[in-house]
Amino acid sequence: MRNGQRVTVVSGVCVAVVSAVGFGAYALIGGDDAEDTAGNVAATSDELPGEEEPAVETGPPTAEEVVATAGDFLDAWAAGDAAAAAALTDAPRDAEAALTALAEDGGFGELVLEPGTPGGEKVPFSVSAAVAHEDQQGELAYDSALTVVRDATTGDPVVDWSPAVLHPDLAEGQSIVTGPVSEVPPVKVLDKNGDVIDADTYPSLAPVLTELAERYGEQAGGSAGAATRIVDGEGETVASLLEIAEPSPGVVPTTIDPVIQRAAEEAVAETSRGSVVAIQPSTGAIQAVANKPADGFNGALEGSWAPGSTFKIVTASLLIDRGLASSDASHPCPKHFEYGGWRFQNLDEFEIENGTFADSFARSCNTAFISQAPELDDADLGDQARDVFGLGLAWQVGVTTMDGTVPTQSDAQMAASLIGQGGVRMNPLTMASVSATVQNGGFKQPYLVPPDFDGRQLAQASGSLSADTAQQLRSLMNRTAVNGTAAAAMAGLSGDVGAKTGSAEVDGQEKPNAWFTGYRNDLAVAAVVPDSGHGGEFAGPVVADVLRAGS
Repeated sequence: MRNGQRVTVVSGVCVAVVSAVGFGAYALIGGDDAEDTAGNVAATSDELPGEEEPAVETGPPTAEEVVATAGDFLDAWAAGDAAAAAALTDAPRDAEAALTALAEDGGFGELVLEPGTPGGEKVPFSVSAAVAHEDQQGELAYDSALTVVRDATTGDPVVDWSPAVLHPDLAEGQSIVTGPVSEVPPVKVLDKNGDVIDADTYPSLAPVLTELAERYGEQAGGSAGAATRIVDGEGETVASLLEIAEPSPGVVPTTIDPVIQRAAEEAVAETSRGSVVAIQPSTGAIQAVANKPADGFNGALEGSWAPGSTFKIVTASLLIDRGLASSDASHPCPKHFEYGGWRFQNLDEFEIENGTFADSFARSCNTAFISQAPELDDADLGDQARDVFGLGLAWQVGVTTMDGTVPTQSDAQMAASLIGQGGVRMNPLTMASVSATVQNGGFKQPYLVPPDFDGRQLAQASGSLSADTAQQLRSLMNRTAVNGTAAAAMAGLSGDVGAKTGSAEVDGQEKPNAWFTGYRNDLAVAAVVPDSGHGGEFAGPVVADVLRAGS
């Protein structure tokens, strides 16, 4: 060694191999002392003077080159050396990225690659791969092929790279992944009896079933399974290559009563468009949810409409609690009443002379309620709705819901809120809960998934109905069901019954939204039929049919 250079003696001549940036250099030295021969050094970048640059090899690779190149590529790939394997292709960057992704995203572990008999430049080979996702493993076997070509720049034999080298069905822009068959494990949703609920039998529950699967899939005890797939750039499955583990469904219980749900589906199907909800007052368990159209917006649970006169149940409780009304006491019901610059009136401008509050409630007299606006503060109605009926609290139902809105308003808007107009917004779920609160004597937050399934804390109202107020409300609703505006719809229903009708005007809409809420024994139901007409005529039959299905 001299000056850190490697020295080799060839035929009596000492040759020192050195390097220079950007080219090769050779020093030819005569004699023993290299330091005295600087004048004898001849340098050249690529060739010696008079010599021609070596020609790049052309033409197809030889059979020996095909076998050697294919073997080296497969050996490097099997060894997990993506960089070395990619260097033997005509597209090293693309090949290395694809080979790396196959190991990482494809879950390819131990590989056995066996080359077959070449056919010209094409070499078939078999692939046997151990693939895995978390603790789930499988074996994938298939046949593929590669082609050896001569690189036009270097003349070296290389693998003609394409994604199909990795798998014959793999195209540009696609990749192989190993992972869950679905984003979340599948679930079986059960009714209150433990039987599986399916959307074919209960079409209205289709969106509910979908949400339950998304919400509870991870904690329902199921498995998403695992599979090796070819996917496109968006991650969508192009082809399934291997199912490593079959998905197994978890179980999500619900409070749906199949008899009541069937009745709800059939009842709402008779409307042009409508929604209905049934609740068990003693527990808050939701026993039916139905919409028409079944595959549209879930208005039964998420809708937001002015509830019209059905909301007079809440207002009546406030007036009774404040001593502004009593069931059997005389109460004004004039044709008109002005408040906040608005002139309010009753349907067809009727009035009740020398009537009681029960008379006004049964006939749905608007002015009987609005006439008490001067005695109330702007926030009183919202406070009563929240603190006694639980409306507007954050309900934990188990699926997405709109839990009622009673904003604080003033002047004419506050007065309109007293009859379920203004800014008050409800849906069949919340209005069924209002009836359930009256029947039960206290608020029980509605739920579809039992709270002990996932440890949810149900909403609690900070106040409650007094025994006297609860009894008066039940008397008012019974009177309405027996010989008031709800009598026609409730005819023939025995037991402990109560009801209230509503017709909510909507700007720009030809007909009002029909509302009806009521209870029979331990079942409370509410329905809305938008843009239809009076509540007793259009929403009443829906509620009555569902109540009839209860015990």
